[in-house]
Amino acid sequence: QVQLVESGGGLVQAGGSLRLSCTASGSRLNSFKMGWYRQAPGKQRELVATITAGGITNYTDSVNGRFAISRADVLNMVFLQMNTLKPEDTAVYYCHARNIFRQSREYWGQGTQVTVSS
Repeated sequence: QVQLVESGGGLVQAGGSLRLSCTASGSRLNSFKMGWYRQAPGKQRELVATITAGGITNYTDSVNGRFAISRADVLNMVFLQMNTLKPEDTAVYYCHARNIFRQSREYWGQGTQVTVSS
């Protein structure tokens, strides 16, 4: 069992930056593909970024070039650096982990609110 706890959300003006952190417990993260998802009010949860156990990253088009996902397995943490934030980035951001050996095993954090004011 993996527990994920996000932190770092908050209120920021458009053009500003935030850094989200995800701290894992219960298992080492080096066996997991990690990701950040977000869900805005009235919308479906969407993928923001992923990072494989080997460090390969992938981003949804709307954040490519503005956001950066990284991981520090020695700390059992994953990060999402968000720059040049826009009001449309406002959402609850969730950390996600999927076991690379047993892909049916996936875990979610409780989410952290990010609000970008115009």
